[in-house]
Amino acid sequence: MKTFRTLKELAACAGQDVATSDWITITQQQVNQFAEATGDHQWIHVDVEKARKGPFGGPIAHGFLTLSLLPRFFESTIEVVESAMGVNYGLNKVRFIAPVPVGSKLRARMKLLSAEPIDNNGYQMTWEITVEREGASKPVCIAESLSRRY
Repeated sequence: MKTFRTLKELAACAGQDVATSDWITITQQQVNQFAEATGDHQWIHVDVEKARKGPFGGPIAHGFLTLSLLPRFFESTIEVVESAMGVNYGLNKVRFIAPVPVGSKLRARMKLLSAEPIDNNGYQMTWEITVEREGASKPVCIAESLSRRY
């Protein structure tokens, strides 16, 4: 975990790679729970037998499941001691570049693109998040994520 004392200290890292998360494993149980939560029960995600005969040789995680891991990646990699909270402010751009087979290990590389002061002594931060799959030659997702920290 990368620890910063203040938001200003983190903001000074604009333009730099700030942190890389630990690896997490994507399980079929996570995929099934995501399908239940979102109503996206497409067979490529939840029908293991049919997915084995499909284009990826097995079930794959939903792209939006991969994207929904961003808060987990942030929480496990960056701490700002003198910050009360952070909120998701949205996304500018998201690309799902490669599939995530169930059983894959993923991690995120976090690059702070910009940090602008906002009201209440906060900062709006624009992050480039690159989600990598262990052993793969290209990332599975690249997202430009906006957050506000106070």
